[in-house]
Amino acid sequence: MEQARARLNDYLALHGLKQTRQREAILEVFLSQSGHITSEALYDKVRSDHPDIGAATVYRTLKLFVDAGLANASTFREGITVYEHELTHHDHLICVGCAEIIEFECEAIEELQLEIARQHGYRLTRHRHHLFGYCPACVSSGRARGRS
Repeated sequence: MEQARARLNDYLALHGLKQTRQREAILEVFLSQSGHITSEALYDKVRSDHPDIGAATVYRTLKLFVDAGLANASTFREGITVYEHELTHHDHLICVGCAEIIEFECEAIEELQLEIARQHGYRLTRHRHHLFGYCPACVSSGRARGRS
């Protein structure tokens, strides 16, 4: 939490913005979540302890967290954006049939990405890795279509 708070404070100072009680409350609730969360679901959680914080404030603050490098925003299916904190890195397997999301880590993929970047003269600062396909349940139910 302290690392995230420091990163947010640095970002705010760099952009001439102030830390507010609302941002602090939203950050605390956001960081207590695991996995992916929509802005609406986060608002519901924030509202339970802070009824004076509105949905628009939560949405704007999530965008600020993304800009500050504290959150990742992804749109996996049907235009629904989900957020997760960027304090630990992982990649995603996403089922295009049922929208199941599996988070995974693979050191071999991480090393290969770095090697590819080096071969092209890049110094990576961040990346996203999303693999789309059909989960075993969708395959066995016949929902999977297209190439394998």
